[in-house]
Amino acid sequence: MKIALPILALWLAFTGVLHAQNNNPNQESHQLRIQRASSPIVLDGKLEESVWKEAEIATDFVQKQPRDDVKAGLRTEMQVTYDDQFLYVAATCFDSTNHVVATLKRDIGFWDGDAVAVVLDPLNEATTGFMFGASPYGVQTEVLLGGGSGPENYSREWDNRWFVEVMRYNDRWTVEMAIPFKTLRYEAGKSSWGLNFTRNDKKNNRLDVWAPVPRQFWVIDLGYTGKMLWDEAPKKISSNVAVIPYVNTSQSKDFEEGEPADFSLAAGMDAKIALTSSLNLDLTINPDFSQVEVDQQVTNLTRFSIFLPERRTFFLENSDIFTNFGNPLVRPFFSRRIGLDEDGRAVPIDFGARLTGNVTGSTRIGLLNAQTRETEDQLAQNYTALSFNQRLFQRSTLKGTFTNRQGFDEGKQVGGDYGRNAGLEFEYQSLDGAWQAWANYHEAFKPGVTTEKSFWNTGASYTGGMFTATAAWVNVGTNYSADVGFVNRLENYDAVRDTSIRLGYRLFFLPLEWTFVPKNSKVLNQHSFGIENVITLDKNYGFVERRHELQYQFEFKNSSGFSIFANLNETDLRFPFSFTDGVPLTAGRYVYNDYGLEYSSDERKFLQYGTSLSTGSFYSGDISTVGAFALYRVQPWGNFSVEVEYNRLRFPDEHGEEEIWAISPRMEINFHRNLFWTTFLQYNTQADNFNINSRLQWRFAPMSDLFVVYTENYAVEFFGPKNRAMVLKLNYWLVL
Repeated sequence: MKIALPILALWLAFTGVLHAQNNNPNQESHQLRIQRASSPIVLDGKLEESVWKEAEIATDFVQKQPRDDVKAGLRTEMQVTYDDQFLYVAATCFDSTNHVVATLKRDIGFWDGDAVAVVLDPLNEATTGFMFGASPYGVQTEVLLGGGSGPENYSREWDNRWFVEVMRYNDRWTVEMAIPFKTLRYEAGKSSWGLNFTRNDKKNNRLDVWAPVPRQFWVIDLGYTGKMLWDEAPKKISSNVAVIPYVNTSQSKDFEEGEPADFSLAAGMDAKIALTSSLNLDLTINPDFSQVEVDQQVTNLTRFSIFLPERRTFFLENSDIFTNFGNPLVRPFFSRRIGLDEDGRAVPIDFGARLTGNVTGSTRIGLLNAQTRETEDQLAQNYTALSFNQRLFQRSTLKGTFTNRQGFDEGKQVGGDYGRNAGLEFEYQSLDGAWQAWANYHEAFKPGVTTEKSFWNTGASYTGGMFTATAAWVNVGTNYSADVGFVNRLENYDAVRDTSIRLGYRLFFLPLEWTFVPKNSKVLNQHSFGIENVITLDKNYGFVERRHELQYQFEFKNSSGFSIFANLNETDLRFPFSFTDGVPLTAGRYVYNDYGLEYSSDERKFLQYGTSLSTGSFYSGDISTVGAFALYRVQPWGNFSVEVEYNRLRFPDEHGEEEIWAISPRMEINFHRNLFWTTFLQYNTQADNFNINSRLQWRFAPMSDLFVVYTENYAVEFFGPKNRAMVLKLNYWLVL
């Protein structure tokens, strides 16, 4: 402790010197003053209150996509005001009545239809923020934003209470939002916030923005916000506690085990507690995820496992503070490891706690703990994840993480039954976001493992208006593991001996892309050429695999797209492996290539469709792939779609051949903004499974839902039921 305290003090002093205020150029050129509302506001979308005649107007939007050097095609006017409880946002979007509306489901399809949104950075540090959006039919989208501009910094799974109403006229549509201060996380007394507005003009296939964002970055990039200036800095909210109890009743039957139908009744609770204006504690007791949509079954034609995204809401909110470590091949933290056994079967979670938020304007922390119950096949497990993000040099970040899995037997720790990981990462980003560089080091701690237990990578990237490039080097030790994470390529399956062998590897990744934006074309928005190079070596720098993917893409003004591609591959297969029921392929060197094309139709039409075709060699055999999808939209209440993928593998002699089908019809009916029925079917011959998942959701009060879920699985080869379940779940959001 005597040593730790001086080090901590030195670290805080160091980061305080390096930290500086957000200084992007938009904050000087794009400012909006916000005044307290002079009269009450009736949330009806009509904008008839006198305050909207007095509030400053943010207009003169510019185009973000497909070009960023012209003015917006349609006029948009944005205004903000506030009272003691709410931040109010008003939008006037001039347009005809022929709107493009993808769905009436909350948080879905914002970028697929006409919509408008406000982006808020209350700390004005470009570290965390919020996006609140609405469609012409009042469909709400709320998003938690991280400090970058990639998908990992965009969390639409964040849910909270706020309100919106919309009015549609012949020449415009208007929006009124009321965002409770209790929903926002901000620093009391801060008189300037980061602010931006964006409008998705899907009808004309354009994206407009108030404070300009270069076309190569996502519109929600917090490094390009303007500034909102308060007449009086918002005060601290006295209390912000939400309790969400639930009750669940279900009946299920496992036909494969031949057991009788099982009836269960369960209850649990979630809680959201604001410890400070920017630090939040989330608690869960006996959580239930029965309403979560099933995983999409995909065809796997690789030798390694596939990364499937997390869908459980407790682990999704603020997840970037834990998950944005490593790279897509190696994630030291992957929450799907919690509450699932090695065979993917659900394990009950007794409780969980998550503390996330900013402790200073530039320091963000995360602490997660979850306890699973003991089952017949697995001891009780406790999972912990701790991480921090420290902003340096204005847009750069120092990050650290620690994870721990500990086995418990009858409430006592089991010595030697643990897996721990620790890591440190530094990410540099230039002020304009164009240049990035990173370096990280992670180490695993397991009983009896003393060598080759680290993972590290380093790299740099450039993102320009015309040219983008990345160069990355990844090194994974043979004995590196992550009990609360995801590690790909380490486990190499030997089909003859029916075992897996761990082999460390070194990987070099070099994607390059050139994008061309014609100024006077009446047909093209843009076209681009890209080449992705991946070279994999073993720990002794011996050749393992290389892949070169070449692709030319065309994006048309009507939002349709076309691309052609070629994949050039070479693999040194270290162990026998089989993609069919035939004799496994022998170990050795294979060179194989395939070529294909893809087309997708106009996304704005009621009928959308697309196809992909490819053919070529595959190891010692041949492969042909056909994919197709179709979506029919009955605006605004219905979406009916189907996706089909067919793969035919043919190998010489006794290695056999295989036909793999994956067919996924989907039906979504929106009776109202608060009542939805979705049915998802999946037929997959590779997984030998036919799945039916049907879900009815009624949002009877703000953030409070009644779910009825039916799911059933059948074997494909010898058609018959595997298991079946019916669930009724009720949850209620109570604000204290």
